Amino acid sequence: MKECIVAGVQIAIQPNKPEENTRKVIEWIEKAVEFCKPQLIVFPETITTGFVTKLSREELWDLVDTIPGKYTDMVAEACKKFGVYVCFPTYERGEKRGEVYNAAPIIAPDGSIAGCYRKTHLFPPEKGWCDPGTKVEIIETPFAKIGTIICFDGDYPELSRSLGMQGAEIILRPSALLRSFDIWDLTTRARAYDNHVYMLAVNAVGSDGGGTNYFGNSMIVSPVAQHLALGNAAECIVYAKLDPDPLRYISYGCSTPMIFHHMEDRNIDVYQDILKMSQAQFPKFGS
Repeated sequence: MKECIVAGVQIAIQPNKPEENTRKVIEWIEKAVEFCKPQLIVFPETITTGFVTKLSREELWDLVDTIPGKYTDMVAEACKKFGVYVCFPTYERGEKRGEVYNAAPIIAPDGSIAGCYRKTHLFPPEKGWCDPGTKVEIIETPFAKIGTIICFDGDYPELSRSLGMQGAEIILRPSALLRSFDIWDLTTRARAYDNHVYMLAVNAVGSDGGGTNYFGNSMIVSPVAQHLALGNAAECIVYAKLDPDPLRYISYGCSTPMIFHHMEDRNIDVYQDILKMSQAQFPKFGS
């Protein structure tokens, strides 16, 4: 990894207006470049429409586009103009009408799609209009190896661990979180500390087609769980310069050397049953 500047941009959308929202994304790419000169810019989950659209699968499929497609092409032009990587989360049109994915393509400075992650852990209501993805991947850039999860994925340590095992140095978490700040903060910082990686977690603000109001508080977290940047509940840019040698000391502002690493010090012999499904010990609502 090389020293780099990364940014998260939390902006409010117009519900179900993908072209207008994409144009706003492009405006804020320029603002971020002027403000902090980042190599990577990340936007919130489903930035082209909002998370809850109140549309059927078929209506949502008709509204959004493929990847690559019209909207990623618009952002690609901005990436080329400003020489940045952009994570541009959006619902993605699948091959068949009604097949929709919650996706997070990363667009490179040459305008190509460097990679595209599809959300694998769908929030329960989301299963009514989305299909789950089936794989994770690492994107290699000149400055870092990058993995992506989306919102509810951050509740599942195994997913981020898989990215860590594949060599991720930065994990992106574009989100439209429907729970509390405490859960947002806890899970993001835990995933950073679990795997000793940087987390760039960008949460929605404003409201969507379902009338949900989002609280923002986007954050950048270090491999020792320190907030390097923390946004508020308004439209804003969060950014940080990432150190390529972040584990020299056991904690921030502390002289004690780091003598462990969660990835290397695992006792994998006790994890033999980790990939078996299990029943919850407590009932959830309505069960």
